[in-house]
Amino acid sequence: MDIYLLGFNYQTAPLEVRDKVAISRSQLKQYTAAAGGLAGVAGAVLLSTCNRTEYYLACNEKERLKSVLLEFIRDYSGLSLETLSRYSYERTNRQAVLHLFRVSAGLDSMVLGESQIMAQVGEAYEVACQQGTTNKVLNGLFQRAVQAARRARSETFIDRYPVSVGAAAVDLAAQVLGRLQGHTVLVLGAGDTSELVLKHLVANGVATVVVANRTYARARLLAAEYGGSAIRLDDFLKYLACADIVISCTAAPGYIIKPELLQPLLAERQGRPLIFIDIAVPRDIHPGVGMLPGVVVYHIDDLQQVVCKNLDERKREAIKAEQIIGEETDNFCQWLKTLSVAPVIKALQKKGQDLVTRELKRVLPKLASLSDKERKIIISLAGSLINKMLSTPIINLKAACQDEQVYGYCDALRYLFSLDDEQAAIKREEVF
Repeated sequence: MDIYLLGFNYQTAPLEVRDKVAISRSQLKQYTAAAGGLAGVAGAVLLSTCNRTEYYLACNEKERLKSVLLEFIRDYSGLSLETLSRYSYERTNRQAVLHLFRVSAGLDSMVLGESQIMAQVGEAYEVACQQGTTNKVLNGLFQRAVQAARRARSETFIDRYPVSVGAAAVDLAAQVLGRLQGHTVLVLGAGDTSELVLKHLVANGVATVVVANRTYARARLLAAEYGGSAIRLDDFLKYLACADIVISCTAAPGYIIKPELLQPLLAERQGRPLIFIDIAVPRDIHPGVGMLPGVVVYHIDDLQQVVCKNLDERKREAIKAEQIIGEETDNFCQWLKTLSVAPVIKALQKKGQDLVTRELKRVLPKLASLSDKERKIIISLAGSLINKMLSTPIINLKAACQDEQVYGYCDALRYLFSLDDEQAAIKREEVF
């Protein structure tokens, strides 16, 4: 059995193509089930995010699958077969495994090392399980893809350096304050960047967050989602007395914080420093604000330097993560090869267990004087002996899966141990 991948991503296809081949969350179940029913497909998992749509299929005839799959995508996307073929990519077997493991670890993402993709891979697999379109091969593939991503994240720091301006602003705030717990942050603006800032503030344990926006309804909605409070943008000056840091990211056409507005309020702070982080373009904070006593202002250029530095750090960590993903890919491919001999191993273990059960039934009645504890020891010993006796041949058989001689070894085991031919049948098609 082969693993076949066909996909479109931000590296190979323009946005207008990605838009049309993308599958929404509400459509994912329907299209996963449909892909699983295509001719020649034994299993299907569909991964569709803002930057990629990928079909992972288990099949027996991968050579004929591309045309079948492209026709399927043509029917729902409205794109021509020529366009789909031009902007798609294929991977098979080991290369498909490596690709998925790299995707799951964030190594193939537009934002290197981003962590959201691991959850998206898990969700795609969960939908396929619900639709009954997975099999043993795809189960192992996606379970190990998530495991590989977790290992890459736990053994490297690839996702611990903020590479978005919003995340970098929160990271800077935490550095300035020492920690965010117990502090109040005022966020000016309620757009996408503000939402990202709020997400990272909450993740870092900020005590209190206040959202100010011209459209009050939007401020309330965003504040409620992240456990904060909302105010109108015109009222934000009243809250500066209690704020420790102000992160400003409005879409205002000019400065909304000027020295003459701020100066009268500084006395209310009783000498407490006030930190501004201005990530708006154009800037929200007048350059003169940074000249006021007790006020420090950071601009987006300061954060861009942090982002560039952090991206370099992620690239260094990515080298380590790639090594881990390579190891996990090898481990999975080795496991996949052992599926071909799994029936022989199962039959051998059953033969051993049947022997233990039969002999215990024969011997134990003759040892009526034994205590319950002694009987349990003998039963445990018998099982342990047979497991240890079979352990070495099973380990060696798995190791031999890389070699065509493995089939000869299986034949020998079937003959020597009189294994049931049907139970111990070798699934040669499982090996790629």
